[in-house]
Amino acid sequence: MKRLLIFGLGYSGSAIAVAARSAGFEVAGTSRAAMSGSIAFDAADLAIQTATHLVSTAGPGPSGDPVLARYAAAIAAAPNLRWIGYLSSTVVYGDRGGGWVNEATPPAPTQDRGQRRVEAEDAWTRFAGRCPVDLFRLAGIYGPGRSAFDDLRTGRARRMVKPGHQFGRIHRDDIARAVVAAMSQDRPSGRRVLNLADDEPSESAVVVTEAASLLGLMPPPPVAFEDALPGMSPMARSFWAENRKVASAKTKAALGLAWLYPTYREGLRAILTQERGNGLP
Repeated sequence: MKRLLIFGLGYSGSAIAVAARSAGFEVAGTSRAAMSGSIAFDAADLAIQTATHLVSTAGPGPSGDPVLARYAAAIAAAPNLRWIGYLSSTVVYGDRGGGWVNEATPPAPTQDRGQRRVEAEDAWTRFAGRCPVDLFRLAGIYGPGRSAFDDLRTGRARRMVKPGHQFGRIHRDDIARAVVAAMSQDRPSGRRVLNLADDEPSESAVVVTEAASLLGLMPPPPVAFEDALPGMSPMARSFWAENRKVASAKTKAALGLAWLYPTYREGLRAILTQERGNGLP
């Protein structure tokens, strides 16, 4: 029996759960909110003891990784565990002035949240002596209910123009496929870095324009980055402060897959088809 425990049945975690069940895994997951079929975060001890595979989608806070703060000893003692996956972020690469990074590029965080991710990756790597540990560095996550369509429909979309600022994205379904492919492999103990980023880093304004076209709308007027900067939230400022392009060729080769949505164009079309099937305009 293959038993997967997912810490965090959120946007990505729920998609991983669906894909893992389809691949023959028995799946349990934790949630801080009351969700049907989920385990309370503070009641996961038994699930850890029976898990053969474990994925954490929980991001670190100022005090560190919340899963390891609560369950590091239990995970270290879990008798059946044979694979661990941790969903990290490409923020660990820091600002590269628009240059490329790949799976072999050493982390060089330029922000506190990037440094916290590096520390969390290192903490999960401590288990790599007993089983494989895969660190998934995710680009910008998008998918149904989380795309440029949502802001366009509500009139909140902005076509931010910052020439040369390109970044990668990854569709939720490709995250789930990559995680299940990784956990299904038979490989020795050790740490592995996997970049989950699509094949065409692109400027934000281009994606908004494409989404508007698919909806049959005029795109919002362009807004120069310099004009928008004074009113940005700290999180938005941190996003725009870094510029890098993330390669994932080694990851795709290691997992033996190609992205379902290699660029934002295929991803947006698939989202629109699904959302219109659910009654959205």
